[in-house]
Amino acid sequence: MRDLRGVIEREDAQIGLLICMEAPTKPMLKEAAEAGFYKPPGLEDRYPRIQSLTIEELLAGKGVDYPRLLEVTCKKAPKARRATEEQMALGGAEIDEPF
Repeated sequence: MRDLRGVIEREDAQIGLLICMEAPTKPMLKEAAEAGFYKPPGLEDRYPRIQSLTIEELLAGKGVDYPRLLEVTCKKAPKARRATEEQMALGGAEIDEPF
């Protein structure tokens, strides 16, 4: 949780999620609580800045608590460059002489 908190602060993220195999410990929950809440502009709701979910909770359908109407929790990945059309063929070249 401490590392996740550092990452969301460094990246200026609003919400971070830690997925755990087992329930978080009391010190982990304390660290998450100390991170505070995110209050989106124009809304009265508050969302925990650091959240944790177990695999069991995810499989049961529980999800991240975030503002569903705003696109504030996900950064878009950069677009991938297209492969050049002049790639070498793999093993498709004809050979004049047998081995």
